[in-house]
Amino acid sequence: MSANRHAGVFDGKRLLITGGTGSMGKTLVRRLLTGEMGDPAKIIIYSRDEAKQHFMRVEYHNLRAATDEIIYNNFQQKLDFRIGDVRDFNSVASVLRHVDVVFNAAALKQVPSCEYFPHQAVQTNIEGASNIVRAIQQHGLQVQTVIGISTDKACMPVNVMGMTKALQERIIIAGNMKCPDTRFVCVRYGNVLASRGSVIPLFHSQVAAGGPLTVTTPDMTRFLISLDDAVDTVMAAYLDGEPGETFVPRAPAALITNVAKAIIGDREIGIRYVGVRPGEKTHEIMVSDVEAAFTVQKGAWYAIKSMLPEVRGPAAWTPALCGEYSSSADVLDLDRTRALLHAKDLLTINADASGELLR
Repeated sequence: MSANRHAGVFDGKRLLITGGTGSMGKTLVRRLLTGEMGDPAKIIIYSRDEAKQHFMRVEYHNLRAATDEIIYNNFQQKLDFRIGDVRDFNSVASVLRHVDVVFNAAALKQVPSCEYFPHQAVQTNIEGASNIVRAIQQHGLQVQTVIGISTDKACMPVNVMGMTKALQERIIIAGNMKCPDTRFVCVRYGNVLASRGSVIPLFHSQVAAGGPLTVTTPDMTRFLISLDDAVDTVMAAYLDGEPGETFVPRAPAALITNVAKAIIGDREIGIRYVGVRPGEKTHEIMVSDVEAAFTVQKGAWYAIKSMLPEVRGPAAWTPALCGEYSSSADVLDLDRTRALLHAKDLLTINADASGELLR
């Protein structure tokens, strides 16, 4: 996105990132600290993982050794680390005080885990979003904007992760009616290249182990965007999103088999097909048939207007789509998939066993 559009947008604002120690949260923090979007007064990293917070704090303090002493001046720093859980209403209400902008990145996002532990997904993905809206409403908090970060699996969902994120979207959007002084918008995007738990780190770790690379089915496709592309989508929603809109990147899609082949390159490593995992789709859909009629184009993004007429408003628009926006519609061939991964610097990245990238 243009740096000029970002300049000064967050000057003096207090920003809260729930799930701030995850892949998306960490990338958002890194971008915010470059100053490209202005100079926030405070960036609050809110999550329940004390270990990840500790090491993230150490990383930003440029310390050689992890010591507990660095926590004591925590609240005097631009980066403010808070232990808390979006499932806990009182904790959410407390951290939202004096916050201007909320990025809700807290989520249970592993498809199989959500299938086996659906109530845990409900508590984080649904009740967590509800707690944010309820805290703003009940306490009259002066939050200017809430951005809910969702997934393409929320569109026509077939798995627990997608179902809970679909309800999260609706809870966030309905917040515009409950809290009219706060703007609630969402973003929805596909498979994030190299995020924790995504297929890229898995493939690199499998290459390091000598293979084979495991792929579900030969025809499986996914939308592919980088973490920085995801942050650009969040910023576009903040800059241009009207209350109740859901921003969707116009992203390329590829066969996962071709992603695997691109990473294998000239190595003598095979591919093993292991079958579709519980709750998994062969193709992802970013905008459904029904939503297409409510979708407009805003720059490099689609914006889906709210289904609620009270939120959407009476303005007329020309739909940007004639039907669903699916990863099966315009699939990159192997050469273009390889070029995309090369452009994103993802062909030569290694991953440790946990899936964290090592640069």
